[in-house]
Amino acid sequence: MSQPATPLEDIRARIAQAERIAGRPAGGVTLVAISKTKPGEAILPLIAQGQTVFGENRVQEAQAKWPALREAHPAIALHLVGQLQSNKAEDAVRLFDCIHSLDRPSLVSALARAMDKVGRRLPCFVQVNIGEEEQKGGCAIADLPALLTEARTADLPLTGLMCVPPAGIEPAPFFALLDKLADDHGLPGRSMGMSDDFETAILLGATHVRIGSALFGAR
Repeated sequence: MSQPATPLEDIRARIAQAERIAGRPAGGVTLVAISKTKPGEAILPLIAQGQTVFGENRVQEAQAKWPALREAHPAIALHLVGQLQSNKAEDAVRLFDCIHSLDRPSLVSALARAMDKVGRRLPCFVQVNIGEEEQKGGCAIADLPALLTEARTADLPLTGLMCVPPAGIEPAPFFALLDKLADDHGLPGRSMGMSDDFETAILLGATHVRIGSALFGAR
């Protein structure tokens, strides 16, 4: 077999293989290319290869580089994968197509107001602090049912759960727990898995994998 010519082709092939091993339908996993800190000229080659879903960590950085790129390439979908300050909710609703980091009641309120004002309903993943790490964002597992109830009451379109497992240890148990939590709460989406562990995440139910360094190189 010939080797994939580009990092994107390699990642696509590995996603497809993980889907096959898991017995899942081909093409069911969404690749979110994490383009944070990368300039437009680094992103254009991926767009030219047909990548249409990109992720950014910060609203301000995305505002600086994506409007022009999206005007030239209107098929692109932009996902916010980093923590969102409540005072940036309206900017996020105007710019992004999906939020992966809904994690607290104050952000539920801010996003509901912003979506009502802008007239856009963005699908949202609730970020879960799956490893109960003090330094990380995300809703505590014990607080998840109440947060989901608040979000549903506020008419936020909930699409799934998101997590970032603790670094340096086996991620599989954390992916399995997020998969169970999503299933328990009737949510179809699981945003989990990054460059070092996305194949494991796919085997355990990931619907969206967030890959940066394997596509763009070290930051």
